Amino acid sequence: MVTLTAPESTATAAPEAREPEATTVDLAATSVRELNQAVHNAVDGQSWAVASPGGKHSLAVGIDADIQVTIDGHAGYYAAGMHQKGDVTINGNAGVGLAENIMSGRVHVKGDASQSAAATGHGGLVVIDGNAGARCGISMKGVDIVVGGNIGHMSAFMAQAGRLVVCGDAGDALGDSIYEARIYVKGTVASLGADCIEKPVMPEHLAELAELLAAAGRTDNPSDFKRYGSARNLYHFHVDNSTSY
Repeated sequence: MVTLTAPESTATAAPEAREPEATTVDLAATSVRELNQAVHNAVDGQSWAVASPGGKHSLAVGIDADIQVTIDGHAGYYAAGMHQKGDVTINGNAGVGLAENIMSGRVHVKGDASQSAAATGHGGLVVIDGNAGARCGISMKGVDIVVGGNIGHMSAFMAQAGRLVVCGDAGDALGDSIYEARIYVKGTVASLGADCIEKPVMPEHLAELAELLAAAGRTDNPSDFKRYGSARNLYHFHVDNSTSY
């Protein structure tokens, strides 16, 4: 049974002067399955707070209503996976597979994220204030990702569409086998993957980068970033890459 803590009545305040208060789900007394069922049953405009997350896996997955969910602590694997609507904020770190297959909405981690953050994401915005591990944005298909710190190796591997913004450094094999996604890195890149090259930063890129940084609540200067993308050499058949029999 879901253990909910409703906000106390504030009858003296005018209803229009109050913002919606969060309903609290304490995972010390409630299961993850019950939490997820509760947010699946939620309606637009509601606000939820998750207490005592304790690094549990699959928190706040599959949300398809325009609600706000705040997780007060660390989350385990696949937090906010299959996210479709609304906002999820994690006041801590997140494990492997954060916001995997996100379709829309916003997911914000105040700490670090482990491997494969926003993997296969089709849309929406994922903000990681700290560092992200290996394979950040792997096979991304339209999601926007803004990382305040560093990212690990093989990030944006086979990235098809979307934008990855890194305000720190990037590990080895960045953008390996990339398609048409755009990568912006403020710091250094350990090495580029197959068919990924540095590209010129045009005014249109500065404009979109400024928009992404602002959406993530950052004040970095877009002019400090370099852009990386596909050389498009792997798009076409070349006889030297074939096998002779």
